[in-house]
Amino acid sequence: MKIYTNIENIEKFNAKNSVLTIGTFDGVHLGHVKVINNMKKIAGQINGETVLFTFYPHPRFVVSTEKKEIKLITTIEEKKVLLEKAGIDHLIIYPFTKEFSQLSYIDFVKNILVKKLNLKHLVVGYDHKFGHNREGSFEYLKECAKKYNFSIEQTEALNVNNISISSTIIRQALREGDIVAANKGLGYSFSVTGQVVRGKGLGRQIGFPTANIDYHKDKLIPGGGIYAVRVIVDNEIFKGMLNIGFRPTVNDDKTDITFEVNIFDFDRDIYDTNITVNFKKRIRSEKKFESLLDLRNQLKIDKLEALNILK
Repeated sequence: MKIYTNIENIEKFNAKNSVLTIGTFDGVHLGHVKVINNMKKIAGQINGETVLFTFYPHPRFVVSTEKKEIKLITTIEEKKVLLEKAGIDHLIIYPFTKEFSQLSYIDFVKNILVKKLNLKHLVVGYDHKFGHNREGSFEYLKECAKKYNFSIEQTEALNVNNISISSTIIRQALREGDIVAANKGLGYSFSVTGQVVRGKGLGRQIGFPTANIDYHKDKLIPGGGIYAVRVIVDNEIFKGMLNIGFRPTVNDDKTDITFEVNIFDFDRDIYDTNITVNFKKRIRSEKKFESLLDLRNQLKIDKLEALNILK
């Protein structure tokens, strides 16, 4: 997969018969994969190459007026890996700015997609809207296709349990801690990668040492609780359980959120190492215990449940 990250690189773009799609593709979930597979099928029919046009930073970071923080299912690096795995030939990560957000859709189609990217066929998702004031609806794009001599089609929504798969729905499932539902929509296990940093060492004191993970600030983290996870350390996979929350038994600071994993049957110094946590299922919500002994006894129960989930 060739990656283009700025306008200068796009000037050197040389894909033939571009079969192209546009979007943020946060999560690269099964609905996105359906669009990509449709592109690959069409590219095979017209001797073309697949092109995915996305943006960085995410448009909502630039134009959103919402006060709450925007968090994403995938970082840009995670997205690159997933898109390459999906089989895209060319990935364009276009710089999204306020100036670019004011560009009319017809100028975007004419000056970038047609003139620079050799657009022959455009594939869009069922809910595609893009451009200034979200003017780039499917009906509008069909008029552009006639004018600039390219073909276009819309991929229908992918439904799982009668629910249309979307990044919004998956984000909501993650916030609620419903990892099983999120993973079904994603088509893979939701993961978080980060560097192991030093914590307070309280887990080791009660027989459950944890690795505290410093993750990307834009990454969406599941709702608080205890989770069964698989942990990748130096390409090895281990079982474990992870806590997201305030550790109410030992901490009164409601702003001090921790993200820490207890890796089973593991005794290595991995400070400053990057590790990846794959989420499998939420075990329970976080709870305040009367004593560290009560907490330790509950963690023993949690470990048995995690092992049962991960077996």
